[in-house]
Amino acid sequence: MAFVLSRILLVVAALVSFQAKAQEYPVKSIRVLVPFPPGGAADTMARLYAPPVSKALGQNLVIENRPGANTVIATEIAARAPADGYTMLVMATSFTVNPFAYNKLPYDTLRDFHGVTRMVYNPLIYCAHPSLPVKNMKELVALAKARPGQLTWGVSSIIGGGRIAGELFKDVAKIDIVNVPFGGGAPATTAILGGHITLLVGNVLDCSHYIPTGRLRGIAVTSAQRAVNLPEVPTIAESGWPGFESLNWFGVMVRSGTPRPIVERLSAEIAKALKAPEAGAILTKQGFSEGTMSPADYDTYIRNEMQRNERILKKLNLKLD
Repeated sequence: MAFVLSRILLVVAALVSFQAKAQEYPVKSIRVLVPFPPGGAADTMARLYAPPVSKALGQNLVIENRPGANTVIATEIAARAPADGYTMLVMATSFTVNPFAYNKLPYDTLRDFHGVTRMVYNPLIYCAHPSLPVKNMKELVALAKARPGQLTWGVSSIIGGGRIAGELFKDVAKIDIVNVPFGGGAPATTAILGGHITLLVGNVLDCSHYIPTGRLRGIAVTSAQRAVNLPEVPTIAESGWPGFESLNWFGVMVRSGTPRPIVERLSAEIAKALKAPEAGAILTKQGFSEGTMSPADYDTYIRNEMQRNERILKKLNLKLD
């Protein structure tokens, strides 16, 4: 009886300590790991929400860029950090790709992390060189079936949002187009402008400057709604493939075991910062839409993305090691 009572008292003490830590949080600066170089989209998003969240929490959010290994380096650092809410990880689509792109990771994606919130998303776009005789996705599919393996599309990396979106559409449309990976969106865009590839599956911003002048042709965007800065370009769903959606996105993760009240507070403050009018103007200019979620919804979203990406990567037998 005494043993049982002592165990109960230990549990109660742990719960009291847990709640006390959550209530006093934060008492020091918060580290924000960004697995990409300064100046990129993920870095921009982190620096957009950091000042208002710092003000709301009364502590500095310190951005730390740790790029490399398709985001694995920063993710491993976050996985080794204490589960106390003082280390946040800004993450992108690669978070749900890496478990299937690497034979072994130094962390477990689902076991070691909890979602705080998705921050933003942006559609990808299928652009065509003007020499390609297609104006919409149905014409593209017809041409690809007439010329199997002859058309080429460029993407910004071996495994990334563009590659996933391209392969998903190839799968549903039953077509064969040759994938050509580049070392970023800029070289891929340069290649299609020069006619070295016939198609590009990239960020809307990669094409938006060239579509109005006729140097590129916008065929379709991969989001459920049309892009705000290219409203004339239809979605793939509108083009004849209902339900199709494939997005680039950025979100925030913390270590599993972080007190739930801390996770909820971080989620609420980040959402408030990104929903502010001044943030909205910046997001629109960058081609992003605010897409915040509750921690529970974001965890579900992560799992759904992983299931989809696992199917695509296994079918392609794509590996990064």
